[in-house]
Amino acid sequence: MVSEGGKIGYREMALDPTQVLLRGAILRNTDWIYAVAVFTGHETKLMRNASAAPIKRTSVEKTTNRQIIFLFAILLLLAVLSALGSQILTSRNRDQLSYLMLPEGEGAKTFVKNILTFIILYNNLIPISLIVTMEVVKFQQAQLINADMDMYDETSDTAALARTSSLVEELGQVEYIFSDKTGTLTCNIMEFRQCSIDGAMYSDVVEASKRARVVDGAVVGQYDFTQLREHMRGSERAAQLCEFFQLLATCHTVIPEQRGSELQDIEYQAASPDEGALVKGATLVDYIFHTRRPRSITVSVMGVDKEFEVLNINEFNSTRKRMSAVLRCPDGTIKLYCKGADTVIIERLDETRGASVQVTLRHLEEYATEGLRTLCLAMRDISEEEYRTWSAMHAKASTTLTNRQQELDRVAELIERDLVLLGATAIEDKLQDGVPQTIYTLAQAGIKIWVLTGDRQETAINIGYSCKLIQEDFSLIICNESTHWETKEFLQKKLDAIREGRGSNIDLESLALIIDGRSLDFALEKDVEVLFLELATLCRAVICCRVSPLQKALVVKLVKRRRKAILLAIGDGANDVSMIQAAHVGVGISGQEGLQAARSADFAIAQFRYLRKLLLVHGAWSYHRLSKMILFSFYKNITLYITQFWFAIFNVFSGQTVYESWSITFYTVFFTVMPPFAIGVFDQFLNARSLDRYPEMYKMGQKGVFFNVRSFWGWAVNAFYHSLILFFLGTALLFDDAESDGMVGGQWVYGVIIYTAVLTTVLLKAALITNMWTKWTVLAIPGSLILWFAFLPIYSIVAPKFRTSTEYEGILGHIYANPRFWLISALLPVLCMVRDYGY
Repeated sequence: MVSEGGKIGYREMALDPTQVLLRGAILRNTDWIYAVAVFTGHETKLMRNASAAPIKRTSVEKTTNRQIIFLFAILLLLAVLSALGSQILTSRNRDQLSYLMLPEGEGAKTFVKNILTFIILYNNLIPISLIVTMEVVKFQQAQLINADMDMYDETSDTAALARTSSLVEELGQVEYIFSDKTGTLTCNIMEFRQCSIDGAMYSDVVEASKRARVVDGAVVGQYDFTQLREHMRGSERAAQLCEFFQLLATCHTVIPEQRGSELQDIEYQAASPDEGALVKGATLVDYIFHTRRPRSITVSVMGVDKEFEVLNINEFNSTRKRMSAVLRCPDGTIKLYCKGADTVIIERLDETRGASVQVTLRHLEEYATEGLRTLCLAMRDISEEEYRTWSAMHAKASTTLTNRQQELDRVAELIERDLVLLGATAIEDKLQDGVPQTIYTLAQAGIKIWVLTGDRQETAINIGYSCKLIQEDFSLIICNESTHWETKEFLQKKLDAIREGRGSNIDLESLALIIDGRSLDFALEKDVEVLFLELATLCRAVICCRVSPLQKALVVKLVKRRRKAILLAIGDGANDVSMIQAAHVGVGISGQEGLQAARSADFAIAQFRYLRKLLLVHGAWSYHRLSKMILFSFYKNITLYITQFWFAIFNVFSGQTVYESWSITFYTVFFTVMPPFAIGVFDQFLNARSLDRYPEMYKMGQKGVFFNVRSFWGWAVNAFYHSLILFFLGTALLFDDAESDGMVGGQWVYGVIIYTAVLTTVLLKAALITNMWTKWTVLAIPGSLILWFAFLPIYSIVAPKFRTSTEYEGILGHIYANPRFWLISALLPVLCMVRDYGY
C-alpha cells in the first residue's frame, strides 16, 4: 500500500496476511476500522488454493470396464457370424426363398444391415443398467457406513461420513495405510509437561526415583515446578529461567480471550495446539499473557504487567520449521526470541556461548524416548543499529511483488543467527483410545502401515512402540544420512543384506524402516527411489520423521506409481490434504485442527480406531457384495441373450427374436432387477463379529479373490453353459408340441416357456449365491418369480385389448394347461444348478 502525503506521509507499507480479515474471522478489542474488500469471487484465498479434486476410479470399475469391452467384441463377433450365416444360407437357398422377394445385387448392403440387426438383437448381452445399479448399490452401502453407531463418537457428536459412495469397495482391498501421527494416532490435545533450562530438567510430576539429587558434585534428576518457582526467585540460573518463560509468553501469535473476572480465566486461541500449550505452560510460573494489541502485547510477570512492543514476527512455515519475534522489552532493549525444531535451532547457535547445548540435546533424547513433542528455545540481543539495518531490508522484502515469501525467509535468516540456547520444552500428546489394538489388528489383516510425521526421530520411534506399530523384537533400520550418495549407499547395503539373508536369519515380518526428512529428500530422487521403495516394502512398518506435507504426498505417489496396490491415507489437518488426495482412498479425521482434512477426504471419521471397522467390516462387505452383484448382472443377461443366438441358428439367421419385445424389456427392468440390489446391499459372507475377530479374512479382498478376470469369465462361461441346456433341452422337449386337440402352441408359446425356464434358472442362481437371507432377499428372489407368473396372465389379456402387443393373444391356455411348461420350468433350472451346487 502506497501513501502519497497526508498524516502518514510518503511511504510504502507492506500488506500481508496479518492485515487481511478472512471470511468468518472475528475482530476483537476494536471499536471501528476502515477496510476495503479485496480478493473476492475467484480471487479469494479459498478459490486460489483450491485444487481440482482428483478423479478416483476403483480397481473393480476398471476391471468391469475392460470386461465390457471384451463382451462388446464378442457381441460384434456374434453379430458378424450371424450376418455371415444369413448371407451364406440365403445365397444357398435363394431358389426356395422366392416368396421373400429378396433384392438382387445388394449383398454388401444387406450384410451391413444384418450386422446392425443382430447388434440390436444381442445388445443387452452387455447389461446397460449395470452402471446405474452399481451407483445405487454403492450409495446404499455408503448410507450403511453413515448409520453405523459403532463408528459414532459421542464426545464430539460426530458420526462416520462417506463423502463419496464411489470408493466403498476400495475399502475392502487396502494394502498400505499412510498415517499422520499428531491428531491422527494421538489426541492433538497438548499438555506442557517438562522443560530443560540451562542444563536442568523440570517436570510437572516427578517420580521419587527421578528426583534431583547431587551425585559426585553434579545435579542429576528432575526438579518439579514448585522448585522451579523457587529457583526463579533466587538462584544462579534465575535470569536464564526468567528469559525462558518470557520467551514462552511473548514469542507467539496467540490471541487471548478473557472468560472471567480473574486474570487466570483466559482462553487462548492459537494457530496450533503446541503454541497454545506453551503459552499455558508459562502461566504455571505466573508469566500470564493477557492482552494483545496491534503492535504490542502485555504479560503479567509475577503480578506485574509488562508491555512488549512487537517490532516484527518471522512466521512459522513447514520449510523454516521455526518462528521468531523481534521485541522491544520494557527496559528498551531489543531481543530476538526464536523457537523451533532442534535441527534448525542448533545449527544457528553461537558456538562460543553453547555451554549447555550437549546437556540439552541429551535431555531432548530423553523426552523423545518418552514420546514427548520437543522444541528448542533460543534468543539474542540486537543492537539499535543492527535492527535499523535489518528492519529496512525486511520492509523492502515485505513490499516486493515477486517471491515475497522467499524474500522474507531470506531476510529472516540474516537475523536468526548467533543465537543463545535457553532450553527446550516437552509437550505430551496422548495416544487416542484403541490405537494400539487397531494397528495390531490391521497388521494381522495384511495391511502395511507407514507413519509420516513431522516429529523428531526418537519421539516417532517411541510412539511406534506405544501404538504397537513396532514390536520389541523388531530390527530397526535407521537411515540418517546427510548426502545423496550416502543415502543411496546405505539403502543399497541394507537391501543387499536382506536379499542375502532371506531364508536364513532375517525375518521380514520383524523389520522396520526409520528415515528422517533429509534422507527422505535424497531417497525420493529418481535414481534412489526404487531402492528406497523396495527396502520399505520389505519392512513390516515404516516411519518417516521430520517430513514436510510435500514429502508426505510424494511418498504416497511413489508407492502408488510403482506398486499395484490400493493405498489409503489418513490425516486430520490441512497439511495432510495433499497426501489424502494422492492416495486411492482418503480418510480424514474430524479433530482439533479443523475440518480441512475431513472435507478433502473420501471418508471422515472421528477417531483412528474406527478405521478398523471401516476397513475390516464395511470394506470387506462392500467389496464382496459389489463383486457378486456385478458378476450376477453379467450372468443373467448372457444367459438370456445367448439363447437368441442359438435360436438364430434355427431361423436361418433371419433376425427373428424368440421372445416378445416387452418381455425382453421387463426382464431387466422388473423381473431380475431386485436380486442384484438385495445381494449388493444386504448380503454378508460373514457377520461383523467374525470379520473383526478373524482379520486374516480381509486378505481375500487384497488378493482380489471375489472379482478378477478369471472369476468374470468363469461366470460368463457358466452363463453360456446354462443357455445351452435351457435352449437345446427345452427345444428338444418342445419339438413335438402338438396338443390333445391337434393344435400347436407356436413360436410365442415356445418363447414364453424358454423365457420362464431362463428366469427361474437365473433366480435360482441368485438364491444359491446368497449367503444371508433377509425379508428383502425373499421379496427380491421368490418375489420376482411370483411377479412374472402374475404378470403373464394379466399382460396376455390386457395388452391385446389395447393393441399394445398382440403376440400373447390367446396363449394363456396353451401355457398353463401344458404339462411340458411346468416340466421344463422345473426340470431345466434344477439341471443347470446341479453343477453349480456341486461346484
